[in-house]
Amino acid sequence: MLGLIVYVKKYTEDHEWIEMDTDGVTGTMGITEYAAKALGDVVYVELPEIDLEVSKGDVIGAVESVKSASDILTPVSGKIIEHNSVLEEKPATINKGPETDGWLAKIEITDAKELEGLMSKEDYDSFEKE
Repeated sequence: MLGLIVYVKKYTEDHEWIEMDTDGVTGTMGITEYAAKALGDVVYVELPEIDLEVSKGDVIGAVESVKSASDILTPVSGKIIEHNSVLEEKPATINKGPETDGWLAKIEITDAKELEGLMSKEDYDSFEKE
């Protein structure tokens, strides 16, 4: 019997998330619902460049709203392989679905161990309520 690996979303204290693809190398990342609500109506998104090499914690872009602006940090190290160009035309997509259609970028991760230091959904929910 083959073992089925289930990839769950992991979260950072900076209110970003990453969800690994079934290939175990590619991750999709974005900001959490909590962050999107805190920002308010998103009016502009600065997306990371494709092929940009990043280290965990690097600024890869920004989200600007009518209330404020916030840098987006990468939860893991790797190379940006895709970004969500829909956000350039429709930045409010983040408000509608920050953890679905409002994803920011896809990254080819270089160190899967970095995922171990991130929070589960349950841990993040507890953290965000503090």
